[in-house]
Amino acid sequence: MSTDEQSLDGTTVGIFIAPAGTEEIEFTEPKQTVADAGATVDVLGSETGEAQSVNNDLKESETYAVDKQFSEVSADEYDALIVPGGTVGADTLRLDEDAVSLLREHVEAGKPAGVICHGPWLLVEAGVVDGRTLTSYPSLQTDIRNAGGEWVDDELVTDQGLVTSRNPDDLDAFCEGIVEAFADGSA
Repeated sequence: MSTDEQSLDGTTVGIFIAPAGTEEIEFTEPKQTVADAGATVDVLGSETGEAQSVNNDLKESETYAVDKQFSEVSADEYDALIVPGGTVGADTLRLDEDAVSLLREHVEAGKPAGVICHGPWLLVEAGVVDGRTLTSYPSLQTDIRNAGGEWVDDELVTDQGLVTSRNPDDLDAFCEGIVEAFADGSA
């Protein structure tokens, strides 16, 4: 079944964004894809206001409004989560205890999550990688292995509800994979 045929009506998705440094296309494309499939999407951040995205981690791009703070929400409120990459953004988010805690509680509750590029740093920090197979930007492979996960160099990996991809070049497969996993609804 294609992404166009799967409905996420009645599904609530939270998408993470760092105050600065989230890779814009890894934020906008998955967000638009799940919204187009019918999901209600909340932008989650460390603080409300505007968050500055980047292109290729070097150039500032558009800003995006944060709907809710990590500290204001719980895993119970979301059917699925999306964690975009961006080296600086992902590194910033993995230092945010509320972001890490939300992701941990969500994954431990058996709910699906889509995580791309440098986003798996949050999975490592949350302690939910052990025994799972995932992919990421290649520089994270040692971190994933050290956390007990198996790293593979594939465009898309789905394991126990975690949908992971390597970089923006994998966005078509990633977006299709998250819609499929989110429509299934379980890890």
